[in-house]
Amino acid sequence: MTLPLPHPALAATDPELAALVGAEELLQAETLRLIPSENYVSAAVLEASGTVLQNKYSEGYAGRRYYEGQQNIDQVESLAVARAKALFGTAHANVQPYSGSPANLAVYLAFAEPGDTVMGMALPMGGHLTHGWGVSATGSWFRGVQYGVRRDTGRIDFDEVRDLALQERPKVIFCGGTALPRTIDFAAFGEIAREAGAVLVADIAHIAGLVAGGAHPSPVPHVDVVSTTTHKTLRGPRGAMLMAREEHARAVDKAVFPGLQGGPHNQTTAAIAVALKEAAQPAFRDYAHAVVANARALADALLERGYDLVSGGTDNHLILIDLTSKDVPGKVAAKALDRAGIVVNYNTVPYDPRKPFDPSGIRIGTPSLTSRGLGTEHMPAVAEWIDRAVRAAAAGDEEALAAVRKEVAGLMAGHPAPGLPA
Repeated sequence: MTLPLPHPALAATDPELAALVGAEELLQAETLRLIPSENYVSAAVLEASGTVLQNKYSEGYAGRRYYEGQQNIDQVESLAVARAKALFGTAHANVQPYSGSPANLAVYLAFAEPGDTVMGMALPMGGHLTHGWGVSATGSWFRGVQYGVRRDTGRIDFDEVRDLALQERPKVIFCGGTALPRTIDFAAFGEIAREAGAVLVADIAHIAGLVAGGAHPSPVPHVDVVSTTTHKTLRGPRGAMLMAREEHARAVDKAVFPGLQGGPHNQTTAAIAVALKEAAQPAFRDYAHAVVANARALADALLERGYDLVSGGTDNHLILIDLTSKDVPGKVAAKALDRAGIVVNYNTVPYDPRKPFDPSGIRIGTPSLTSRGLGTEHMPAVAEWIDRAVRAAAAGDEEALAAVRKEVAGLMAGHPAPGLPA
């Protein structure tokens, strides 16, 4: 597969960098991308990300800027905000956070003081660094307490969550994470947060597209604030949003600007607006449901091949595989899969006896392959390739990995990726 180099100005100015961009385009075209936090954005989102909006400084909010010449920028941001509110059914939206971690940090700034107790899912159990984990600033500046999942089911134990919340009385509770293969019960979290007197934040960075497409329940009726990135399943640019009840709007906006950052990235705001418009279309709803159907089909195919899946399967876009029974560490498997043209990430599993940089599991997901038009009928083949690559990793069989890579490239050639040059 050979892709043209569609960046003439870049090629003329910096051919070295242009070559790297072209190499990445080819890599994304030829490989099967199974990292659940990655996706392909549309050509329209890519174009919006590279417009002259890059040239404009816009500290403040629409109608309340510290720079002149905002006639068009205000309309761009207002459009993104209105589309976010309509798509997610929320009273207030802020589209300025640079990424998911700063968005979560803004939540702390809005609702907690340094040293306050905050609560979230433990990182090794599937949570995120910014949910009060020790190595994060959120775990250094606040007193983080963590809940986990049951050993026997791999699912959240809400009796434990309630007991912990009532004992510790956190100012903020985060629900959501980065390696949760099951539906998040936002209503249950909402009841616990109200009883504990805590602000409840749903971090839906991974599942925002599924929520928008009706393939996962919405947190909006049950939580105070929703934090999300705008890429992953939402198929937008690498940015973030905060959505909140009206009574929290001022606190959230003040925390983002001037609390944490200066001028918003207007080109990203424009691309967010495009992605939100795309997500409001009927075709996106079909996409969101197809992501879940593919994940379930892939999970079933892996179970048939004897793989241990955390919680026994998936309800969303994500599958967490414990490779202990295969006698292959997650890092070894992930690197072998990469050589086979299957891109995943190694990941800890709940109660993992191995170290985080050399864990027992791998994390896979179906957003990217679904964007390329693969369906449930393709998932048995994907499971077979994963199995062959894992077994090849155990045996040190590079020829087997090369064979899988060739087969993967053949399938990818028949399913062009959105946004990549044809």
